Amino acid sequence: MPFRNLRAAALPAKLSRSWLLVNALKPELFAPALASEADSVIFDMEAPVPPKQKQEARDNVIEALSSGMSGWVRVNPPTSTFWADDLAALTKVRGLRGVMLAETEKPEQVTYTAMRLPAGTPVLALIESALGIENATAIASAPGTFRLAFGINDFRKDTGVGDDPLALAYARGKLVVASRVGRLPGPIDGPAAPGASFAQVAEECNTTATMGMTGKLSLSIEQVDEVNKGLSPSTDELKWAHELLEAHEHGDEMGDGSYLPRLKRAQKIAELADSYGLWNA
Repeated sequence: MPFRNLRAAALPAKLSRSWLLVNALKPELFAPALASEADSVIFDMEAPVPPKQKQEARDNVIEALSSGMSGWVRVNPPTSTFWADDLAALTKVRGLRGVMLAETEKPEQVTYTAMRLPAGTPVLALIESALGIENATAIASAPGTFRLAFGINDFRKDTGVGDDPLALAYARGKLVVASRVGRLPGPIDGPAAPGASFAQVAEECNTTATMGMTGKLSLSIEQVDEVNKGLSPSTDELKWAHELLEAHEHGDEMGDGSYLPRLKRAQKIAELADSYGLWNA
């Protein structure tokens, strides 16, 4: 597949850990992003693009997706004057993997977006406000919703809460529960700051995983490896799963009522390890 890391290209988006946002005004960054270890790449036509340059950003993305590249696209909010033109342009390209809908606050916004795209195009609902968080369950259950994502910075601006994990715990928990109710993959957490150290990214990933979220946005390629590592089964988990599954194959007895849940978890870890290529890493 041209321009795309083959391991990442083969990974189902429902399992994507790292979601790398790339400024749509900087097409020179597209190929390096797609060649990176990012599980999913999002060409961002919204947050980093001034109104006067929306058309330029859109043209860059359409050119890339029409020339062999593939990726997700962050489109402008449904309340903006750019949303309809973004979607109309994306119906003409072959490389579109899905759409991230900025400032999602209501379930019908996802459905209307999906209706304007080729049938089956997944829509990732980016929730960035108090209203969006409170409507998260309805959004997760809306036709067209593929996965939820957390726009932390805008949520903090909207609500005035701090960046401490405790201050954001309600919002994260709401997205996790809503995703479960809507039978979606785990939600995607917001990004670390662009200049965050590897230790800071690792600490944030620990919070992400502890809250039950299974993906994280990234603002730079340098963060991708740390995100993938932080949201993958650990070495200890892989060892435990391998030993339990091996014992099970050799007829190990159940022992007690916790055996089947532990076996199911070990099988899940093994499936993720296979998908992420971890067994021989």
